[in-house]
Amino acid sequence: MLADFVIVGGGIAGVSCTETLAFLAPEKSIILLSDSALIKTVTNLQAITKTLCQFDVEEQSSDYLTQKYKNVTVIHDVLKEIQDESNYIKTGKGKEIHYKSLCLCMGAEPNLIPQHLQFPDQIIGIRDTDSVDTFIEKLKHSKTIVVVGNGGIASEIVYKIQNTEIHWVIKDKHISATFVDPGAAEFFQDSLHSSHPNEQVVSKRMRYKEDEYNKSGAALGPDWYKNLMISGANTNTLERKVNIHYENEISTISGSKDRALEVLLTDGQKISCDLIISATGVTPRTNFNTKNKLLLSEDGGIRVDDHLKTNLNNIYAAGDICSANWQWAKHWFPMKLWTQARQMGCYAAQCMVGQLNKEEVLQDFCFEIFTHSTKLFSYKVILLGLYNGQKLDNKYEILVRTTPKMEYIKFVIENHKLQGAVLIGDTDLEEMCENLILNQINLEPYGDDILNPDIDIEDYFD
Repeated sequence: MLADFVIVGGGIAGVSCTETLAFLAPEKSIILLSDSALIKTVTNLQAITKTLCQFDVEEQSSDYLTQKYKNVTVIHDVLKEIQDESNYIKTGKGKEIHYKSLCLCMGAEPNLIPQHLQFPDQIIGIRDTDSVDTFIEKLKHSKTIVVVGNGGIASEIVYKIQNTEIHWVIKDKHISATFVDPGAAEFFQDSLHSSHPNEQVVSKRMRYKEDEYNKSGAALGPDWYKNLMISGANTNTLERKVNIHYENEISTISGSKDRALEVLLTDGQKISCDLIISATGVTPRTNFNTKNKLLLSEDGGIRVDDHLKTNLNNIYAAGDICSANWQWAKHWFPMKLWTQARQMGCYAAQCMVGQLNKEEVLQDFCFEIFTHSTKLFSYKVILLGLYNGQKLDNKYEILVRTTPKMEYIKFVIENHKLQGAVLIGDTDLEEMCENLILNQINLEPYGDDILNPDIDIEDYFD
């Protein structure tokens, strides 16, 4: 087979890349290679600010792309080998696909705790739709579970689960440390421990079933838990019981397939549980061969330059599989997030078309400032710039305004200029904060009044 562009991976990065290519180069042939029959598409895209977008992720049959774009072909197969000198790839089913430009968007796979090899049925990770179905089924028979990890998925699981005693094991001093500081973690505590019945929301999404060939689907969407009933076996009580084990990790696990597991923590505590959820990050999925060696970073990601090119000719990478190997703008840094996967996928397409047409492509403006929109414990959360003082070497001050159960606002200020912000709740300050960070306006004249609730600071800087 032959195509101008070949993209590997049916997640957000791969599909965003494919759709952008189809738009920019409608006369060029495009092949998307996906090892899942389902692909992830961005829907309800809303631009909140210049660089910040909010969107839903929908699971679609791969026919969605081929029906929408006449120049796109979707092949349900896995990548086995790249013959980079001859510009073609080999797939698991023995196909040879020749390309002019290749983009690797296979994402990452769960980095499960080591003991999962010993107890594969009782220790599970959550990454794609199939693993969520497995998790919900196993949870129905569980009265006590252990959740390991402190990122977005761990926080969502702990918040959403009902009728189960939860032991949350985190290595940090506060919850949701991937995203927020101790102050914001304190703000979330009420939501964490209060009982909230699952909302009976009718899902308007179409549900698709995988066929038997599926091995690993794309990662979940930002609202994967929204319409799911996630409930355990303690149906005789509505009380939520969440035990948080701070600055702890799992030391050993013992038990058998038929009995509850005994978990020993590093501080000596013992927990008996029916199920363990490992939500401890991801590792880039680079399970294929190349003729010449791809340069990898320390975290295992494929190194890419400021045009998302790898060290091999005509090969690009985007999303969780890659590692940003260029000089970052002051207010940007990479994180394995949905928002960045989409941005990278779209930008990779621009770069590939630019190379084919021999046109110069300037780096996308989204790489000027870190932005992320998500939900934690039912609150809208916006992260902007160096929101936790990253890269500032502790030489900054923090201004905080908080109203319990309503909003939490944190400004990170260095040399009287805003460098980052955390906005939790409906603050409507996103655009103002983005402009203050990008324009580096001197805030010294305003002092602490910048967050005075009696002053409409947003209107002032409009």
